[in-house]
Amino acid sequence: MRIDIITVLPELLESPFAHSIMKRARNKGLLEVNVHHLRQYSTLRQNQVDDYQFGGGAGMVMMIEPLVNAIESLQKEVTYDEVIYLTPDGKPFNQRMANGLSLKGNLLLICGHYKGIDERVREHFVTLEVSIGDFVLSGGELAAAVMVDAIGRLLPGVLNDETSALFDSFQDNLLAPPVYTRPEEFRGWKVPAILLSGDHRKVDEWRHEEALRRTKERRPDILSHD
Repeated sequence: MRIDIITVLPELLESPFAHSIMKRARNKGLLEVNVHHLRQYSTLRQNQVDDYQFGGGAGMVMMIEPLVNAIESLQKEVTYDEVIYLTPDGKPFNQRMANGLSLKGNLLLICGHYKGIDERVREHFVTLEVSIGDFVLSGGELAAAVMVDAIGRLLPGVLNDETSALFDSFQDNLLAPPVYTRPEEFRGWKVPAILLSGDHRKVDEWRHEEALRRTKERRPDILSHD
């Protein structure tokens, strides 16, 4: 999979993809992440990429020309399955969306900044608008890093045990069940006996029941989702 990211702050994206699972995915050639500095696509003095909004009001807006230059330049090299704009008013990002996007070949992410991007870019180039939550960040860079991590870990071969992702929270609209490791007893706190029984069928049943119980207690809203 190839993911390209357009941003005004490429430095914010240096660390997230240089460590841990994302680093492993890139080293294995399973995930290619390219960060593009928007200012390189500006034709104005001092590589300007923002301006005051028409109609007045506080806050600057990312200009249409640099963004379109960047998008069209990249589209000459790559055919994208989705051109995604990270924005607070986008469609909520969730595990189902991550699953679907992990099956794509090429994605282009546009990181918003300031008061957002010129609406004409959204109308004519963006195919999917995504929000990672009901809050506002300083820019879309951290949201892009979250999306790439959530999508990248699902790619075949990235995780050491590929079945691990199948039991993550939000798969099948359930939170993950409790987990334990050694020692079996610590300060009198014992691991549930069923997990030590060796009966895989009963362990699976226990985990499902615990996942359902935890979801009902903490996130009953997701149980009603298809």
